[in-house]
Amino acid sequence: MNKRMNIKVLGSGCANCKKLEALTVKVVSELGLDAQIDHVTAVVDIMKYSVMSTPGLVINEKVVSAGRIPSEAEIRDWLKG
Repeated sequence: MNKRMNIKVLGSGCANCKKLEALTVKVVSELGLDAQIDHVTAVVDIMKYSVMSTPGLVINEKVVSAGRIPSEAEIRDWLKG
């Protein structure tokens, strides 16, 4: 039985952050994964991940991307990881 994935999108809620969140939701849905996706907007919480530029993507507490919008293929690979 697979453990539920914990995914966090780090960012203030800007257009790029929203785009990354939408892409992540799309890929999670396509892969049929059991995942909780949270959008972390508080700067103090974002800083806990040592991310200096947003948007950031965290999967199971591991930062996989920061400062850019990764492609769907990249997100898919990280989620399958």
